[in-house]
Amino acid sequence: MKLKNVGKHQFKVVAYIILSIVAVITLFFAFQVPKTSLDYNFEDFFPADDESTQFFYEHRAKFASDNDFLLVAIEHKTGVFDTTFMKNVNRLTKAIDSMDHVQFTRSITSENERFIYMNGATGERPYINFKNVDLSRDSTNIFENKELINTLINQDADAVAIFVRHEDLLSKAKSDSLVNAIKSSVQSFDFDNVRMAGRTVGQLFYINTMRGEMTFYVGLSMILVVIFLLIAFRSMWGLLIPQIVIVGSMVWIVGFMAFVKEPLNILLIILPSIMFVVSMSDVIHLVSKYFELLRENIPKFKAIKIAFKEIGMATFLTSVTTAIGFFSLLFVNVKPIQTFGLYVGIGVLMAFVLTFSTLPFLFYFTKPPRIALHEDRNFWRPILLRSLLFTLRHRTRIPWIALIIIAVFAFGTTFIVSNNYLMDDVDEEVSIKQDFNYFDNKFGGVRPIEISARIKDTSSSVWDKKHLQRLEQLQHYLVENYGVQIKNSLVRNMQILNRASNAGDTSQFKIPSKQIQINQFKRMLKIADQGRFIHTFVDSTELVTRISGTIPDWGNKKTQLKDQALEQYIDSTFNETIYDIRITGSAHLLDKNMRYMSTSLVEGLSFAIVIVAIIMGILYRSTRMLMISIVPNVIPLIIIAGVMGYFGINLKITTAIVFTIAFGIAIDDTIHFLSKFKLELNKGKSKLYALKRTYLSTGKAITLTSLILISGFLLLLMSDFMGTYYMGLMVCITLLVAVIADLFLLPLLIIYFYKKK
Repeated sequence: MKLKNVGKHQFKVVAYIILSIVAVITLFFAFQVPKTSLDYNFEDFFPADDESTQFFYEHRAKFASDNDFLLVAIEHKTGVFDTTFMKNVNRLTKAIDSMDHVQFTRSITSENERFIYMNGATGERPYINFKNVDLSRDSTNIFENKELINTLINQDADAVAIFVRHEDLLSKAKSDSLVNAIKSSVQSFDFDNVRMAGRTVGQLFYINTMRGEMTFYVGLSMILVVIFLLIAFRSMWGLLIPQIVIVGSMVWIVGFMAFVKEPLNILLIILPSIMFVVSMSDVIHLVSKYFELLRENIPKFKAIKIAFKEIGMATFLTSVTTAIGFFSLLFVNVKPIQTFGLYVGIGVLMAFVLTFSTLPFLFYFTKPPRIALHEDRNFWRPILLRSLLFTLRHRTRIPWIALIIIAVFAFGTTFIVSNNYLMDDVDEEVSIKQDFNYFDNKFGGVRPIEISARIKDTSSSVWDKKHLQRLEQLQHYLVENYGVQIKNSLVRNMQILNRASNAGDTSQFKIPSKQIQINQFKRMLKIADQGRFIHTFVDSTELVTRISGTIPDWGNKKTQLKDQALEQYIDSTFNETIYDIRITGSAHLLDKNMRYMSTSLVEGLSFAIVIVAIIMGILYRSTRMLMISIVPNVIPLIIIAGVMGYFGINLKITTAIVFTIAFGIAIDDTIHFLSKFKLELNKGKSKLYALKRTYLSTGKAITLTSLILISGFLLLLMSDFMGTYYMGLMVCITLLVAVIADLFLLPLLIIYFYKKK
C-alpha cells in the first residue's frame, strides 16, 4: 500500500502497527547491547584463503608460535654489572617463572654457560655467579658470547631483558592476569625503569583503549546530537523526536552485532560516529523537507506524504550508495575489514529503515514546533542566492580552477608510499609505543621473523654436516645482511655447543667440522629437557628446521626490500631441488597482506563507482547525467590522495579504506541535489529554473548535513589510534571538498552537459 493512497484512518492504524513493531525490535536489540564484546586478534589481518597463511599455521604447529612471548627490559643507568641490581633481577626472574601461564623464562642471571670436557662429560657455570661474585670477570665472559648481546643484555650494558615464553594464544583475561602479575612484582623493586613489550601487552593496551574510545565516542556523539538538533530545530520537538531515530540506529546495529556474536574490532570502534552522522543526515533531510512544506501552508497530513515521497526515494538512494561504499570493502581479503564494511553497511540501511518507519508517523502524532511554521529565508535564501549567482557569473573560470586543483593533487598522488608498522596505530607519545621503540633500539626489536628450511631428500636430514654448513651460511646472511637477532635455531645451538666443547673458544662458534661431533651434540640435545627443547627448532621428521629471530620494526617498505634481497640470495645460493627455504611468520603475513590491499581496494572502489553509476544511469536514463553524478565525487578522492602524498601519510590498512568510505558518504549530497532537480524538471520547469529551485531548496540541507558529517568525523581526531585519526581527517577533507564541488561545480556540469529531453 503506497503512502500517498492512504487515508487518515488507515494511516493511523498503520502507524500504530509499525511503531509497535519498531519498539519491540528496538527493545530486543537494546537487551543485546550489554553482550557486546571487543576483539583484538591481529591474526585476523592475515590474508584469508592464502597459501602462505596456511603454510604459516602448519609451520607453527610443527614448532611453536613466533609471537607468544613477553620481553621485560630493566634499566640501570649506572651499568647493570652491579651486585644488588643483578640479585634483584634474579629474584624478579624467579617470580615471573613461577607465574601462571608462563612456560619458561630466560635471563642473564639464570642463564648458564655449558662446557663439554674431552671425555664427553658436560658441565655448566652461571654467567652471573652469585656464589663467587666477580662481575668484572662475568661481564668480560658475557660480552665474548655474542648470542647474549642485545638479547639478554644490551650493547651499552645499561639494561637487561627477561624473556618470558608464555602459553600460546592467551585469551584476553589470561593476558591481563599475566601482565598485571608481572607489573605487580616489578613494583616491589626499586628499578630505574622497567619496560614491557609483546603480544599480550599490545592486546591489553588495544582492548582497553578500544573500550575507552567506544564509550567516549558514544557519549560525545550524543552531546553533538543534542547540540545540532537544538541549532537546527530550536525546540524540544526537534530535540526529542529525531533522537528516537538517531539513538535507535546505534542500538539496532550494535545490538544486532551482539546478537550474531560479532565482536567489535579496532576498526569498528568508530561505528557510533558513523551511525551518528548517517542517521542525522537522514533525519535532517526529511525534517527539513517537512518543515519547508508546512511553511508553504500545506496541511500537515499532506506535507507528511509529500516529504515521504520526495525525500524517501533520494534518501533510499543515498543509503544504498553509502552502503555500497562500505560493502565494497568485502573485496579486501582481510576479515576485520570485511566485517567493518559489512556491518557498517547494514547499519546505514538500518538507519534508513528506522528513519522512514518512524518519523512520518511521529510527525503525524505530534504537533510541529513553531519554527516549522516560520520562514527562515532571511538567513539561508540570501546566502544561497549569492552563492548561485557567483557560480553562474564565473561559469568559465570555475571549471579551469577545478582542473588546476585536480592536476596539482593528482601529481601529489605519485608521492604516496605504501608502508605500515606493527605499532602503526599508536601515537609516539604513548608509553607503550615508546617501550616498543626502546626494544627496537636496544634489543634488536620485537618484530618476529621466521625462516623455514626443508631438506627435500628424505634419505638425508637437517643433522647432516653439509646441510648444517649451508644453513650456517644462510644464518650468517640473516645476521650480517638482513639484521636479524637470532633467538633460536639448530645452527645457533650447534655453534654454542661447539664453542663449549672447545673450552669457550669464541673462534669455535661455528658448525663442528666432523659429523661425529654433530651426532654427539644431537644426543645431548635430545637428552636435555627430555627432548622437548629440540622440537622447538627441528620437527619430528628431522627434515624441517626453523630459524627464529627478531628485527626492529623498520616498516613494511624496508622489510619488503630486505625480503626480496633475501629471496634472491636463497635462489642464487641454494639448489631448489635440495632445499625448500621460505620466509614465514606473523609479521611477514601482515606485510604480504599490505601488498594485496592496494589491488583489493582498487577493485572495491571501482565496484562502488560502477554500481553507483549504474543506479544513476537507470534513475535518469541518461549517460550524461551518469557522468555528471560521478565527477564531483571522484574529485574528493583525488584531493585526499594528493594530501596523503604531499604530507607523507602512508597508505596502510586504516588509511586505504578511507577512499571507499569517503566515496559512499560524499555522493549522498549529489544524489539529493540531482533527485530534486529531476523532480523540478518533471513539473515542467525549464533547466535553469529547475536548477535555481533545486539549489535554493537543497542547498540548506546539503550544507547542514555536510557540517554535521564533518563534525561527527572530527571526533575521530581525538583518538589515540593514529589510523582512526587519519581516517577522520581524510573523510572530513573529502566531505568538505564534496560539498564545495556540489555547490559550485555540479550546477555548471548540469548547465554544460545535461540536455533536457
